[in-house]
Amino acid sequence: PPFCALGGPRLYNEVLPPGVLNVICSSDKDLGRHLVEHPGVDKISFTGSTATGKHVLSGAAKTLKRVTVELGGNDPAIVMPDVDPAKVAPYLFRGALGNSGQVCMAIKRIFCHESIYDELCAELANVAAGTKFGNGMDKDVVYGPVNNQMQYDKVRELLADAVEQGAEVLCGGIPPASKPGQGFLFPPVVLKNVKEGVRIVDEEQFGPVVPVIPYKTTEEAIQRANATTYGLGASVWSGDVDTAADVAAKLVAGTTWVNDHGNIIDGAPFGGAKESGIGHEGGEEGLLAFMQLQVVKVKKGQAKFSRL
Repeated sequence: PPFCALGGPRLYNEVLPPGVLNVICSSDKDLGRHLVEHPGVDKISFTGSTATGKHVLSGAAKTLKRVTVELGGNDPAIVMPDVDPAKVAPYLFRGALGNSGQVCMAIKRIFCHESIYDELCAELANVAAGTKFGNGMDKDVVYGPVNNQMQYDKVRELLADAVEQGAEVLCGGIPPASKPGQGFLFPPVVLKNVKEGVRIVDEEQFGPVVPVIPYKTTEEAIQRANATTYGLGASVWSGDVDTAADVAAKLVAGTTWVNDHGNIIDGAPFGGAKESGIGHEGGEEGLLAFMQLQVVKVKKGQAKFSRL
């Protein structure tokens, strides 16, 4: 079971009335389906992959349940030509590879202007070289393993496919095939000379691999950033905040950051566009999603139907 996730509910249940918050852990793969389809459940809030989210929506449709789904992403970061690659690289690296890339709104694609492309790629590799990677229980380790074998194998497959199609590995490399007991350590990888049509660019990798893609014009970068079925997050990086904000407004995403990525503000709604979700979590919009609007109309004036 996910012990960290169980810790919070234990604390909440010290003050909440019995039955308000329940946690169910089971190895039964049909448990989720039973909950989604159960007539006693009025609202579903799901966070996970787009594929599983579609199954949740399908099951909930049988009883027209109210549903909020926060799903996968393939977040682009557009780096404008006026930035200093050495200064922006650490922020891009953290935005892409924090938690070893296992974050729904992590940067999954970096679009960099061609005039600073080589320099930024080199700076990202330098950041990776200076970052401690390994067992998360060891002192000073910043980036740990991939969560499980299935995800380890998937990210390894995507990386191998990219290399086979000509991508240049600037740091890290293809790790060995997984074996029982070896763990799932996957060194951070920065890829150069990769483009759309390669799976690592087109799909959500959800792991410690980030492709860096050159572009010529801002309009081209916007078009390519939006050319995905996902729409969870996006970011624009520039020394000109006003210009960056104009570009950000043209990106189809639930949340778009300027000179930042992945920072969720308390009280602000968070949700995805396109196949990255329906509805919002957080903020007033998120709270309203758990309520059923009811309109009560009372005709005022003389009561015509009274016995008196």
